[in-house]
Amino acid sequence: MSIFERYLTLWVFLCIIVGVVLGQIIPAPFHWLGTLEIAKVNLPVGLLIWVMIIPMLLRIDFGALHEVKKHWRGIGVTLFVNWAVKPFSMALLGWIFIRHLFAPYLPAEQLDSYVAGLILLAAAPCTAMVFVWSRLVNGEPLFTLSQVALNDTIMVFAFAPLVALLLGLSAIVVPWDTLLVSVVLYIVIPVLLAQLWRKMLLARGEDALQRTLHALGPISISALLLTLVLLFAFQGKAIVEQPLIILMLAVPITLQVYFNSALAYWLNRRSGEAHCVAGPSALIGASNFFELAVAAAISLFGFESGAALATVVGVLIEVPVMLSVVYLVKRSAGWYQAGLPR
Repeated sequence: MSIFERYLTLWVFLCIIVGVVLGQIIPAPFHWLGTLEIAKVNLPVGLLIWVMIIPMLLRIDFGALHEVKKHWRGIGVTLFVNWAVKPFSMALLGWIFIRHLFAPYLPAEQLDSYVAGLILLAAAPCTAMVFVWSRLVNGEPLFTLSQVALNDTIMVFAFAPLVALLLGLSAIVVPWDTLLVSVVLYIVIPVLLAQLWRKMLLARGEDALQRTLHALGPISISALLLTLVLLFAFQGKAIVEQPLIILMLAVPITLQVYFNSALAYWLNRRSGEAHCVAGPSALIGASNFFELAVAAAISLFGFESGAALATVVGVLIEVPVMLSVVYLVKRSAGWYQAGLPR
């Protein structure tokens, strides 16, 4: 892992401090940036999101989709957890914790927005960081690549309907036009641009692609951190007044990570899939495409919304929680192998 990836949680904490302080000291420039939008899409954040997402999508080889059949059981388990369990389990956890257990301690006018942010976070499977997690558990590279490529393909068509369904079930008004614009801006166009760029780089050789990925890594993370500074500058007042909001939002996010990773891991073991597939399957099943979630939350609900804050909390806890899952997967390898069908 690069220094940016390894200490992502530290960088996010620093962004919280910088954003909150700047938002309190010089609020005018941030409010001006918030007005720069077209069709409810904030232009500065849209640009930053592209800088974040496109380098990550550059890693995806959609030509690897034919590898799906080699690990069909692991693929099936991951798809089931990603699309049939995780979004719905997050909606349930949001209902339990945000609407009920923590509701007396949260701003009443933001409860729906917090739940919406959690749903957005869970509705998109992780794309880039999964390759890091898979490498740390000695996962099967072709399985990871084909699973991510398949998830990204499904996401183009399923993200908007799934989010709309869950928001509707949660009695949250769905701005369909903004949701569809978000899908086109933050999934369809970046995927097409990334694949075109990838093809051009590969025409010059694999080394050209790897050099470009290496160079873009810090730029992508820096764009994420700058976006967080903007978000926390807008969210500063709410955080200063109720600092425990971040902790309360972290509870359902953390629980869904452990629940879904454990479910995927166990289902792979029951199906007889090898540990080198079960490991990345558990990690893909639990992690989130938080860059997309942040972008969609800002587009749908605005900078100052609880939805934007909820997705940012997902960024905050991503690395430490996922590293703990990596540790558990590696430590349980013996138990896993012993339980495979003979």
